[in-house]
Amino acid sequence: MSFGQGGPYGPGGSQPPTPDWSALADTAARDRRRRWLLFGGGALAAAAIAAIVATAVIVGDDDGGKGDRSASQLPTPAELPSESAQSEPTFSDVDPPAPISPLEVISDRSKDTAPITAAGLFPGDRATVAGRDYTKGATASTKDCGSVAQKKLYPALTGNGCRQVVRATYTNGDVAVTVGIAVFDTKAAAEKAKAAAGPFLVSLPGDGVERFCRNTACRSTSNAIGRYGYFTIAGNTDGSPVRTDETKARQAGLDVAEHAFSRIMQRANAQASAAATAR
Repeated sequence: MSFGQGGPYGPGGSQPPTPDWSALADTAARDRRRRWLLFGGGALAAAAIAAIVATAVIVGDDDGGKGDRSASQLPTPAELPSESAQSEPTFSDVDPPAPISPLEVISDRSKDTAPITAAGLFPGDRATVAGRDYTKGATASTKDCGSVAQKKLYPALTGNGCRQVVRATYTNGDVAVTVGIAVFDTKAAAEKAKAAAGPFLVSLPGDGVERFCRNTACRSTSNAIGRYGYFTIAGNTDGSPVRTDETKARQAGLDVAEHAFSRIMQRANAQASAAATAR
Protein backbone atom coordinates (compact mmCIF):
# COMPACT_ATOMS: atom_id res chain seq x y z
CA MET A 1 0.00 0.00 0.00
CA SER A 2 1.43 3.34 -0.90
CA PHE A 3 0.56 6.40 1.24
CA GLY A 4 2.52 8.88 -0.79
CA GLN A 5 4.63 11.68 0.59
CA GLY A 6 4.19 12.43 4.22
CA GLY A 7 2.68 8.92 4.90
CA PRO A 8 3.13 6.76 7.98
CA TYR A 9 6.36 6.12 9.58
CA GLY A 10 8.29 3.13 8.15
CA PRO A 11 9.95 2.05 4.91
CA GLY A 12 9.43 4.69 2.28
CA GLY A 13 8.02 7.15 4.94
CA SER A 14 9.47 10.24 6.62
CA GLN A 15 11.14 10.10 10.08
CA PRO A 16 9.02 10.90 13.21
CA PRO A 17 9.55 14.45 14.56
CA THR A 18 11.67 14.96 17.68
CA PRO A 19 9.58 16.24 20.73
CA ASP A 20 10.29 19.73 22.10
CA TRP A 21 11.02 18.70 25.68
CA SER A 22 11.56 22.23 26.83
CA ALA A 23 8.07 23.30 25.75
CA LEU A 24 6.52 20.20 27.33
CA ALA A 25 8.21 20.94 30.60
CA ASP A 26 6.90 24.50 30.59
CA THR A 27 3.34 23.29 29.88
CA ALA A 28 3.46 20.74 32.73
CA ALA A 29 4.66 23.39 35.15
CA ARG A 30 1.82 25.72 34.17
CA ASP A 31 -0.72 22.91 34.71
CA ARG A 32 0.70 22.18 38.15
CA ARG A 33 0.50 25.87 39.15
CA ARG A 34 -3.16 26.11 37.93
CA ARG A 35 -4.13 23.08 40.02
CA TRP A 36 -2.48 24.50 43.10
CA LEU A 37 -4.15 27.87 42.57
CA LEU A 38 -7.57 26.24 42.21
CA PHE A 39 -7.02 24.13 45.31
CA GLY A 40 -5.65 27.03 47.27
CA GLY A 41 -8.50 29.36 46.24
CA GLY A 42 -11.09 26.75 47.22
CA ALA A 43 -9.44 26.22 50.56
CA LEU A 44 -9.33 29.94 51.22
CA ALA A 45 -13.01 30.26 50.29
CA ALA A 46 -13.92 27.39 52.61
CA ALA A 47 -11.88 28.93 55.39
CA ALA A 48 -13.61 32.29 54.87
CA ILE A 49 -17.08 30.67 55.07
CA ALA A 50 -16.12 28.80 58.22
CA ALA A 51 -14.91 32.05 59.75
CA ILE A 52 -18.21 33.79 58.95
CA VAL A 53 -20.22 30.95 60.54
CA ALA A 54 -17.96 30.94 63.56
CA THR A 55 -18.35 34.70 63.87
CA ALA A 56 -22.12 34.39 63.67
CA VAL A 57 -22.16 31.74 66.40
CA ILE A 58 -19.89 33.79 68.61
CA VAL A 59 -22.01 36.92 68.18
CA GLY A 60 -25.15 34.95 68.95
CA ASP A 61 -23.66 33.69 72.20
CA ASP A 62 -22.23 36.98 73.41
CA ASP A 63 -25.22 37.57 75.72
CA GLY A 64 -25.02 34.12 77.28
CA GLY A 65 -27.94 32.81 75.29
CA LYS A 66 -30.29 35.61 76.32
CA GLY A 67 -31.76 36.14 72.92
CA ASP A 68 -29.62 38.66 70.95
CA ARG A 69 -28.89 37.35 67.49
CA SER A 70 -26.97 38.50 64.44
CA ALA A 71 -28.74 39.09 61.17
CA SER A 72 -27.69 35.59 60.04
CA GLN A 73 -29.85 33.88 62.68
CA LEU A 74 -33.66 33.80 62.29
CA PRO A 75 -36.22 33.04 65.02
CA THR A 76 -37.68 29.55 65.13
CA PRO A 77 -41.36 29.04 64.11
CA ALA A 78 -42.29 28.55 67.77
CA GLU A 79 -40.88 32.01 68.53
CA LEU A 80 -42.97 33.77 65.90
CA PRO A 81 -46.27 35.33 67.07
CA SER A 82 -49.20 33.18 65.99
CA GLU A 83 -51.62 36.12 65.65
CA SER A 84 -51.40 39.86 65.59
CA ALA A 85 -52.02 41.34 69.01
CA GLN A 86 -55.45 42.93 69.32
CA SER A 87 -56.90 44.76 72.29
CA GLU A 88 -59.85 43.00 73.85
CA PRO A 89 -62.83 44.91 75.28
CA THR A 90 -62.95 45.07 79.05
CA PHE A 91 -66.08 45.04 81.16
CA SER A 92 -66.70 46.15 84.70
CA ASP A 93 -67.58 43.37 87.12
CA VAL A 94 -69.71 45.76 89.17
CA ASP A 95 -73.42 45.28 88.57
CA PRO A 96 -75.57 48.40 88.24
CA PRO A 97 -77.91 49.01 91.16
CA ALA A 98 -81.22 47.25 90.85
CA PRO A 99 -84.25 49.53 90.33
CA ILE A 100 -86.20 50.19 93.50
CA SER A 101 -89.76 48.88 93.65
CA PRO A 102 -92.58 51.35 94.38
CA LEU A 103 -94.10 48.83 96.79
CA GLU A 104 -90.73 48.57 98.53
CA VAL A 105 -90.75 52.34 99.02
CA ILE A 106 -94.16 52.53 100.68
CA SER A 107 -93.44 49.44 102.80
CA ASP A 108 -90.34 50.93 104.43
CA ARG A 109 -90.58 54.05 106.57
CA SER A 110 -86.90 54.88 105.92
CA LYS A 111 -87.56 55.03 102.15
CA ASP A 112 -91.07 56.53 102.28
CA THR A 113 -89.99 60.00 103.34
CA ALA A 114 -92.17 62.38 101.30
CA PRO A 115 -94.48 64.62 103.37
CA ILE A 116 -97.91 63.10 104.11
CA THR A 117 -100.60 65.74 103.75
CA ALA A 118 -104.26 65.93 102.73
CA ALA A 119 -103.34 68.08 99.73
CA GLY A 120 -100.74 65.53 98.63
CA LEU A 121 -102.96 62.47 99.00
CA PHE A 122 -106.19 64.08 97.82
CA PRO A 123 -105.32 66.83 95.32
CA GLY A 124 -107.83 68.66 93.12
CA ASP A 125 -111.52 69.19 93.72
CA ARG A 126 -112.88 65.94 92.31
CA ALA A 127 -112.16 62.28 91.62
CA THR A 128 -113.28 60.19 88.64
CA VAL A 129 -113.43 56.40 88.82
CA ALA A 130 -114.76 54.26 85.96
CA GLY A 131 -116.50 57.29 84.49
CA ARG A 132 -118.23 58.20 87.75
CA ASP A 133 -117.47 61.68 89.11
CA TYR A 134 -117.17 62.54 92.79
CA THR A 135 -116.86 66.05 94.16
CA LYS A 136 -114.37 66.56 96.95
CA GLY A 137 -115.62 68.16 100.18
CA ALA A 138 -113.74 68.64 103.44
CA THR A 139 -110.28 67.21 104.21
CA ALA A 140 -108.48 66.74 107.53
CA SER A 141 -105.37 65.15 109.02
CA THR A 142 -104.68 64.00 112.58
CA LYS A 143 -102.09 62.07 114.52
CA ASP A 144 -104.70 61.04 117.08
CA CYS A 145 -105.83 57.98 115.14
CA GLY A 146 -108.31 56.84 117.79
CA SER A 147 -110.27 60.08 117.50
CA VAL A 148 -111.50 59.19 113.99
CA ALA A 149 -112.40 55.55 114.66
CA GLN A 150 -115.37 53.76 116.23
CA LYS A 151 -116.03 50.24 117.45
CA LYS A 152 -113.65 47.65 115.91
CA LEU A 153 -111.67 50.16 113.91
CA TYR A 154 -110.52 51.94 117.06
CA PRO A 155 -108.38 49.08 118.49
CA ALA A 156 -107.27 48.12 114.97
CA LEU A 157 -105.64 51.54 114.56
CA THR A 158 -104.44 52.24 118.09
CA GLY A 159 -103.25 48.71 118.74
CA ASN A 160 -100.98 48.56 115.67
CA GLY A 161 -99.11 51.82 116.03
CA CYS A 162 -101.10 54.10 113.72
CA ARG A 163 -99.20 57.35 113.35
CA GLN A 164 -101.57 59.50 111.29
CA VAL A 165 -104.94 59.41 109.55
CA VAL A 166 -105.69 61.66 106.57
CA ARG A 167 -109.39 61.94 105.62
CA ALA A 168 -111.39 63.36 102.71
CA THR A 169 -115.09 63.31 101.85
CA TYR A 170 -116.50 62.89 98.31
CA THR A 171 -120.10 63.15 97.15
CA ASN A 172 -122.07 61.91 94.16
CA GLY A 173 -125.69 63.01 94.14
CA ASP A 174 -127.31 61.99 97.39
CA VAL A 175 -124.48 59.70 98.48
CA ALA A 176 -121.41 60.75 100.50
CA VAL A 177 -118.21 58.82 101.25
CA THR A 178 -115.44 59.58 103.74
CA VAL A 179 -112.10 57.84 103.14
CA GLY A 180 -109.31 57.70 105.69
CA ILE A 181 -105.70 56.73 104.89
CA ALA A 182 -103.94 55.49 108.03
CA VAL A 183 -100.13 55.48 108.20
CA PHE A 184 -98.18 52.77 110.08
CA ASP A 185 -94.48 52.09 110.54
CA THR A 186 -94.49 48.76 108.69
CA LYS A 187 -96.42 46.76 106.13
CA ALA A 188 -97.08 44.07 108.74
CA ALA A 189 -98.75 46.58 111.06
CA ALA A 190 -100.99 47.85 108.27
CA GLU A 191 -102.01 44.30 107.37
CA LYS A 192 -102.89 43.54 111.00
CA ALA A 193 -105.01 46.70 111.20
CA LYS A 194 -106.83 45.72 108.01
CA ALA A 195 -107.56 42.23 109.36
CA ALA A 196 -108.86 43.58 112.67
CA ALA A 197 -110.83 46.49 111.21
CA GLY A 198 -114.60 46.76 111.28
CA PRO A 199 -117.08 49.56 111.65
CA PHE A 200 -116.45 52.38 111.57
CA LEU A 201 -114.41 55.32 110.32
CA VAL A 202 -115.89 58.56 111.62
CA SER A 203 -117.42 60.47 108.66
CA LEU A 204 -116.13 63.96 107.87
CA PRO A 205 -118.80 66.58 107.12
CA GLY A 206 -118.15 70.14 105.95
CA ASP A 207 -117.86 72.18 102.78
CA GLY A 208 -121.57 71.80 102.06
CA VAL A 209 -121.88 68.18 103.28
CA GLU A 210 -124.08 67.59 106.31
CA ARG A 211 -123.39 65.02 108.98
CA PHE A 212 -123.98 61.50 107.70
CA CYS A 213 -123.47 57.95 108.87
CA ARG A 214 -124.01 58.80 112.53
CA ASN A 215 -126.00 56.19 114.45
CA THR A 216 -127.45 54.75 111.26
CA ALA A 217 -126.76 51.96 108.77
CA CYS A 218 -123.91 52.68 106.30
CA ARG A 219 -121.46 50.76 104.11
CA SER A 220 -117.80 50.36 105.04
CA THR A 221 -114.65 48.95 103.45
CA SER A 222 -111.10 48.27 104.66
CA ASN A 223 -107.88 47.48 102.81
CA ALA A 224 -104.11 47.96 102.96
CA ILE A 225 -101.09 48.43 100.68
CA GLY A 226 -97.54 48.81 101.89
CA ARG A 227 -97.54 50.53 105.28
CA TYR A 228 -100.88 52.21 104.57
CA GLY A 229 -104.37 51.12 105.56
CA TYR A 230 -107.32 52.77 103.83
CA PHE A 231 -110.89 52.68 105.09
CA THR A 232 -114.19 54.12 103.85
CA ILE A 233 -117.69 54.75 105.16
CA ALA A 234 -120.51 55.58 102.70
CA GLY A 235 -124.09 56.58 103.28
CA ASN A 236 -126.92 58.87 102.33
CA THR A 237 -126.37 62.61 102.59
CA ASP A 238 -129.77 63.09 104.27
CA GLY A 239 -128.74 60.83 107.14
CA SER A 240 -131.21 58.07 106.31
CA PRO A 241 -130.05 54.45 106.71
CA VAL A 242 -128.71 52.56 103.71
CA ARG A 243 -131.02 49.69 102.83
CA THR A 244 -129.56 46.20 102.41
CA ASP A 245 -130.78 45.99 98.80
CA GLU A 246 -129.42 49.41 97.84
CA THR A 247 -126.13 49.39 95.85
CA LYS A 248 -125.37 53.05 95.22
CA ALA A 249 -123.63 53.65 98.56
CA ARG A 250 -121.75 50.38 98.23
CA GLN A 251 -120.48 51.34 94.74
CA ALA A 252 -119.49 54.80 95.95
CA GLY A 253 -117.51 53.31 98.80
CA LEU A 254 -115.64 50.95 96.42
CA ASP A 255 -114.93 53.77 93.95
CA VAL A 256 -113.47 56.11 96.57
CA ALA A 257 -111.42 53.25 98.05
CA GLU A 258 -109.96 52.64 94.57
CA HIS A 259 -109.18 56.33 94.30
CA ALA A 260 -107.32 56.19 97.63
CA PHE A 261 -105.35 53.16 96.42
CA SER A 262 -104.34 54.96 93.22
CA ARG A 263 -103.19 58.00 95.21
CA ILE A 264 -101.02 55.85 97.49
CA MET A 265 -99.48 54.12 94.48
CA GLN A 266 -98.84 57.44 92.76
CA ARG A 267 -96.94 58.48 95.86
CA ALA A 268 -94.98 55.21 95.70
CA ASN A 269 -94.13 55.60 92.01
CA ALA A 270 -92.99 59.21 92.42
CA GLN A 271 -90.59 58.33 95.23
CA ALA A 272 -89.27 55.23 93.45
CA SER A 273 -88.57 57.31 90.35
CA ALA A 274 -86.80 59.97 92.39
CA ALA A 275 -84.68 57.33 94.15
CA ALA A 276 -83.66 55.76 90.82
CA THR A 277 -82.64 59.16 89.43
CA ALA A 278 -80.58 59.90 92.55
CA ARG A 279 -78.55 56.70 91.99
